[in-house]
Amino acid sequence: MSLTKYYSAAFIAFFIWGFFSFALKPLHNYASLDILFYRVFLSVIVMVLINVGFRRSHIRANWTIFKNCDVKQKRSIIALTFGGGIFLTLNWFVFIYVVNHVSVNAASLAYLICPILTTVFAYFILKEKLNKWQWIAVFISILSCLLLSFNHFHAYFYSLIVAATYALYLVSQRKNNVMDKFLVLTLQLIFSAIVLLPFYPKFSGIIPTEPLFYYYMMIIVVFFTIIPLFLSLYALKGITSSAVGIMIYINPLINFILAIFYYNEQISSRQLLSYFLILIAILIFNKKILFSSKGNFMLPRRKAQTNL
Repeated sequence: MSLTKYYSAAFIAFFIWGFFSFALKPLHNYASLDILFYRVFLSVIVMVLINVGFRRSHIRANWTIFKNCDVKQKRSIIALTFGGGIFLTLNWFVFIYVVNHVSVNAASLAYLICPILTTVFAYFILKEKLNKWQWIAVFISILSCLLLSFNHFHAYFYSLIVAATYALYLVSQRKNNVMDKFLVLTLQLIFSAIVLLPFYPKFSGIIPTEPLFYYYMMIIVVFFTIIPLFLSLYALKGITSSAVGIMIYINPLINFILAIFYYNEQISSRQLLSYFLILIAILIFNKKILFSSKGNFMLPRRKAQTNL
């Protein structure tokens, strides 16, 4: 089976996310929690309507699959699905806060280190192995983060949280391959909505009345939530995490360029050096993939799942 569609899905997902600040910045006057509340609630409404209206056969088929699983597998599916929902909710909240109240540049750093954090977590949680070059890349990345944290610890502390929560989400979903990906994403968003709902009356602001708020929220829901999240989960079904990791760098690269040339954020020589070190770490970390003598990406060891 050709893997082109999986690489294309990953590329498109992270390319889209690179322009997320275009939809977030116009909402900077709104509290981060309000943006999170409406992003999750509206996403749930849209995805439930899609599932009920067009995907009822998928729901029935997946319910049959779930019923036929043994108890241990059922517990694993439930834990991975709803655990992923928790990581996703935390990631969204902190990312929105960083973009609107810290800097776009700090947000871009989060997704520069995310692929390496993903592999480190996979090493300890999933017992995946790292070669010596990948460990060197990890230590170079840590050095770059230490350089960036000088006099900016508050900003880059949030960047690390953004990276860590998304890395944990990817690691958890790497093993969550039994059920339909769109349905899993729907359940995760419903779970996020249930978690957030008790906090809405106390922590939300006045209900927005400006049409522009809902215009940008629907853009965020459709183009920066549902589409890229589904594409990234779909890509993990057919290619390795390392191959997806290369695509993740599209996101912070676009963010970094926008921070300098569009938002006119000041970049110091230390920051440039740190980003250069991260670039070196990226190349070293993916050395086997980028400089394979055959010129091919590594293929996944396990057979790709067929359910979407």
